[in-house]
Amino acid sequence: MSAERRAPVTVIGLGNMGTALAAAFLEHGHPTTVWNRSHEKTKALAERGARVAATPAEAVTAAELVIACVLDYDALHTVLDPVADRLPGRALVNVTSGSPEQARDFRDWAEGQGAGYLDGAIMTTPPGVGRPDMMFLYSGSRDTFTAHKETLDVLGDALFLGPDPAVASLYDAALLGLMWSTFTGWLHGTALVGADKVAATEFTALANRWLGGAVSGFLTRYAAQVDEGRYPGDDATVDVQIGAIDHLIHAAADRGVDNALPELLQATMRRAQAAGHGGDSYASVIEVLRGSGGAKA
Repeated sequence: MSAERRAPVTVIGLGNMGTALAAAFLEHGHPTTVWNRSHEKTKALAERGARVAATPAEAVTAAELVIACVLDYDALHTVLDPVADRLPGRALVNVTSGSPEQARDFRDWAEGQGAGYLDGAIMTTPPGVGRPDMMFLYSGSRDTFTAHKETLDVLGDALFLGPDPAVASLYDAALLGLMWSTFTGWLHGTALVGADKVAATEFTALANRWLGGAVSGFLTRYAAQVDEGRYPGDDATVDVQIGAIDHLIHAAADRGVDNALPELLQATMRRAQAAGHGGDSYASVIEVLRGSGGAKA
């Protein structure tokens, strides 16, 4: 797409993330209109060439593609409800954080105003916006995604997850849970080896190799087992994992490292064991997490 033909974009909401979104569009030559309740936050973008809208109505009217990134869904309705008559025929991409249920409700509202709707999840922090290896997840109107994918790819790798607008939000929650669990497990391991004077950078070099190799392989293997509902314990059973985590708990206790996380993991493994999954693979723990109990017949 030539510079002269790059699609105009409007960004509503200029917190740290909204500002990063607008900056990425400007950097790639998209005519960008911005609006924020506090005018002060528009100044830096205006200096970079953004057009500052005086009102939400002016902002929405300025572009076919409107990106909304505000505090929450109450704020979203406060901004957009009064200008609903400007939305017909436009693409509304909502990257405001919220629940899957809120995404569905807002899709219904947006489509009721005649707008094509995408709900989005940004899988990075503001400094990562604009990097092609960062994932931006979208669900909702396939036609809207297809029409604007080239523009959305400016922000990062635009991935379409299907027509249900709740899916992007659901993936967002699930992936954040994975991230926090991984961070905390890494920090616990770092504290453990650090008690014996191992540098965090030294440990992390091996941790990254372990996660990207063996652990990634286990995830792929176990995903197939979860989908099939069969958990052959031909690699390492829950019984074996319970024995192994005892070593972690004892080593950490000897070094004064908090054991709340591994004790929680051990308790969850024991619940799977009690439900009859002791001889199954670690993937069988999902039966406990699903709340079904997973007792074997």
